Amino acid sequence: MRNMILAITFALTLVTGSVDAQKKKTPKADVGPGRIAWFDITTTNLAQSREFYGKLFDWEFTALQGTDLAVEIVSRGTAIGTLRRAEGKISSFNGVVYVQVTDIQASCQKAKDLGGTVVPGFPFDLSDGAGAIGLVVDPAGHPVGMYSITPLATKAPSPPK
Repeated sequence: MRNMILAITFALTLVTGSVDAQKKKTPKADVGPGRIAWFDITTTNLAQSREFYGKLFDWEFTALQGTDLAVEIVSRGTAIGTLRRAEGKISSFNGVVYVQVTDIQASCQKAKDLGGTVVPGFPFDLSDGAGAIGLVVDPAGHPVGMYSITPLATKAPSPPK
């Protein structure tokens, strides 16, 4: 559970675009519903993985403010994910793919209706109105993230009595 919380914390930091003040903030992609919007790759050796993926895919990496445990993955000027150091052994919640959806709450409900489980604490809004994320576990036990560019719907305030 601790590894899952750490993975989620890193994902949130990264999806919201918190980057080193010395680096230009990369744009958030609106890839459309049903397409991969973000992903996390977890490693036990950050330097080695940066070199491997950088050379393999021509990715660049942007430092993240406040941590040396993760870097943002940038491909052709667009932030596409994060590469982060695992704490301990890599678990099933290390390395999550986030699929863009139109309505995060409806998508979480649909996942439940189809036999999946919504991870406690999800869905929730990202900071600065950057959208919302959900995390579900499919019936076979595989975690899948969902991302909406639209924050959660908020209830209208109750009228005064």
